Order: sequence, then C-alpha cells, then structure tokens
Amino acid sequence: MDKALHTRQIRSFAAQLGFDYCGIAKAVQLQEDARRLELWLNKGFQGSMGYMENYFDLRIDPTRLVPGAKSVITLLLNYFPAETQQPQAPKIAKYAYGEDYHEVIRAKLRTFQQMIRDTIGEVNGRGFVDSAPVLERAWAKKSGLGWIGKNGNLIHPKAGSFFFIATMIVDLDLEYDDPIAKDYCGTCTRCIDACPTQAILPGKVVDGSKCISYFTIELKDLLIPSEVKGDFEGWMFGCDTCQDVCPWNRFSKPTQEKAFAPLPEILNFSTNEWEVLTEDAFRKIFKDSPLKRSKWKGIQRNLNFIKL
Repeated sequence: MDKALHTRQIRSFAAQLGFDYCGIAKAVQLQEDARRLELWLNKGFQGSMGYMENYFDLRIDPTRLVPGAKSVITLLLNYFPAETQQPQAPKIAKYAYGEDYHEVIRAKLRTFQQMIRDTIGEVNGRGFVDSAPVLERAWAKKSGLGWIGKNGNLIHPKAGSFFFIATMIVDLDLEYDDPIAKDYCGTCTRCIDACPTQAILPGKVVDGSKCISYFTIELKDLLIPSEVKGDFEGWMFGCDTCQDVCPWNRFSKPTQEKAFAPLPEILNFSTNEWEVLTEDAFRKIFKDSPLKRSKWKGIQRNLNFIKL
C-alpha cells in the first residue's frame, strides 16, 4: 500500500515541478551497459573526454552512489524551442538556446528531494543531471521512457528526443515501470545517412571523437583537426542534425519551461555580429547560457573554422 502511495506521490511531485515524464526502475547493476561502455572506451570513441573513463564502477552500480539504493527515478524535461534561428545565423544546438539546463534542473531536483522527504520521511537519495557517473539513458530505457535510437539518443514514442534527462537514486521501494519491449527505429537510417561527419556507426554506436558536438564543445585544443574542414554545415555550437531528421521528432512540441526560452542574440545574431562580439559582451550576454562552456575563445575558434 505504501509503495503504491509513494509512487503516486513521486509522480505527482515530478509533474508539479514541470517535468514532462517520470519513469521508475529497480536499482540494479547495469551489467549489459557496463560491457557496452567498456567496449566503447576501448575503441577510443571518447576522444579527449578522459572523464568518461573515470568512476567506471559507479556508472554501473547505483548502490555505489547511494548506499542501500532501491529505486532509480528518471525525469524528462522538454527543451524543444518554439522559435528557430535566422536562416543565415551560425547554427547552435537547440538545448543551448536558453539558460544552462544544469542549473535549472539542479534546482528542481533539490526541491523534488525535499518534497519527498517532507511527505514520505527520511529518504536518502541523490539527484544527477549530466554531471556525474550515471548512465542516464540506460535508466530511462529501463523505466519505460523510450528506446535508444541509432543516434544514441533516448526516443520517447509520443514526444521524440528533445529532452534533458535527470536521475534521482533513492533508498525507497517503489513500483517499477516496464521497459518498452520493441525498438521502433526499425530499418530507418536517416540519422546515420545525415550525420555530417559520419560519427554514427552501425549497432547504435556513436563515435564521440567524430561528433560535431565534440569538436565544438568538448575539444579544448586551439585548432579543430583539418580533416573535418568543410563538414560542419554551419554548426558553431553543438549539432542537432541527427535529431532534426528523426521521424519521431515530428511529435516534438515547444517546451513550457520559461528558463529555456531562446535568448534573442542566439536567434538573431548574424555571423558578423558574432565576429565583432567582445569577450566582455559575451560574458555578460551568455552568463547563464550553456555557451559559456566553450568560452568566448572557443566560440571564435568554431566560428572561424566553419567559415573556412
């Protein structure tokens, strides 16, 4: 009785905080995902992202992150924008149109955890959003929120893939959701065919070291390798090509999260306006934006590269 009640309460809290979907899975070791991750790392697909190699045991075992963990709650928050960039603007991935999702979702997770404790009692748990050794997509799949597409993204059958994924691990028994039994990508290869740098490989494997998002965000070198010159198709920060061509994203609807409303500069800046933007102005305009991850120098490097 308590398990059913607590599950209903947790789903209600998630909805109150603006999360679009909530799924719950039993906290178990992710043995199959561990093997897949180890193979991916051994092939060097992480490129210079050395942090992907750290804390392997923590990534596959939720009890290493929360002692006594019993349930993994996965939350999806839509970021699909209502507006698009001007056609000639240097392209920016949609997730970066508004405020930094890390800060927005962390605040929601803190409130979520407090709501659980205030209502249910002393529940130990930790919330994560893309900043800790948690295999978010694996947990989302286990909790019935979608399947993993050929582009490596979680695809929700009613809403596509333009979602942030947050995870809460708790030492509380709950009712668990069943995974979606079928992979609905079928024989479609649109994402593979459209990838500008051929980063999407057969078998639902993405070579991170070839992805435009890797080159424009993760790579900290002063220069982007010359062998991918001319392949970026105007992407200055991140890349949405594989999502834009995915048929399941015809179901995407504009986000209701006000913090993700696009900055006017992202929608309207021309190439020339980006070029003349000073470092001080960049820091001021994008102080709450994901673009600050690349910093002004990184944005200028990317801009120069896509112009060549």
